[in-house]
Amino acid sequence: MSDKLESDILIIGAGPVGLFTVFEAGLLDLKCQIVDNLDKVGGQCAELYPDKPIFDIPGVPKQNAEDHVQAILEQIKPFKYGLHLGQRVEEIQQVESNEDIKKWRLITSESNEFITTNIFIAAGGGSFEPRRPPNILDPDKFLNKGVAYSVRDKKNYKNKDVIIFGGGDSALDWTVELADIAKSVTLIHRRDKFRGAPNTESQMRELVETGKVELKTPYVIEELVGTDTISGVAIKHFETKEIESLDCEEILFLFGLNKKLGPIINWGLDLKGKKVSVDTEKYQTNVEGIFAVGDIADYPGKLDLILCGYHETTLAVQHAYQRCFPGKRVPFAYTTSNTKLHKKLGVNVD
Repeated sequence: MSDKLESDILIIGAGPVGLFTVFEAGLLDLKCQIVDNLDKVGGQCAELYPDKPIFDIPGVPKQNAEDHVQAILEQIKPFKYGLHLGQRVEEIQQVESNEDIKKWRLITSESNEFITTNIFIAAGGGSFEPRRPPNILDPDKFLNKGVAYSVRDKKNYKNKDVIIFGGGDSALDWTVELADIAKSVTLIHRRDKFRGAPNTESQMRELVETGKVELKTPYVIEELVGTDTISGVAIKHFETKEIESLDCEEILFLFGLNKKLGPIINWGLDLKGKKVSVDTEKYQTNVEGIFAVGDIADYPGKLDLILCGYHETTLAVQHAYQRCFPGKRVPFAYTTSNTKLHKKLGVNVD
């Protein structure tokens, strides 16, 4: 287990609202750590619809989702924060301290441990979990032993025989990306139609024509092969039912994601369906020190809009500050005119 990482706010979710929390917290000199189950920032915007246009951000007539995420990352550059991807918070518990305000201890699926004063749940519709192949008994038998549901570090695939299952954006993206570094890449899908971006599909088919990628359709997985680590796979033709065996060193299952609340359901929170109930003063849950902002938050009149999430987390951060510094007035200043804030943001205003 790693050393404990301390923060004023632990943010669960690296989507737009979670990222913007870093900005609002940074203005108040609050330190943040972010944990996300995905292997990249951006949440739904990055994983599900990066090219989807957004029209309802004030002052930004049109911006696609991926560009919006990149703009927020640029906006929070002045502030230091920890980013912990590819893991989710599994356990939380209150810890005793010498201070008036109790703190929280959190442990992730990667055994990282955090101590924080405030927890912000900004997890959109919940934790994203990879879809498993439905027709084999134990798809996780070789998990982290040659089988993965996301790419943590593409260098791990250098000079290796890689098989990718899937037909969406992630499968196409990584087929194209790994073709340059892997010894071989085989893309397997149950049909010859793909759900990804047409441009990426065209790139993939060009690589197939040049021999850098092998495309096998229509096939489904039949069996994983190996002893201690993965060594191959058996696949079945979707129409003829013929079985074929392939050798490999790495397998990527990229079938997309399911949204689930995950361990949040065990934290004693007031849940309404797949959302977390909050008040509209602090956007705090029924548990002191745990806030919910963005799509996962529920209250009368709630709208699942990014701009609503920005409003929610802005107010929630004010109250998080009060928990960090009881009895101290929350400093307020306009970013347009306050020279101290200009210095924090690294901007010059004439």
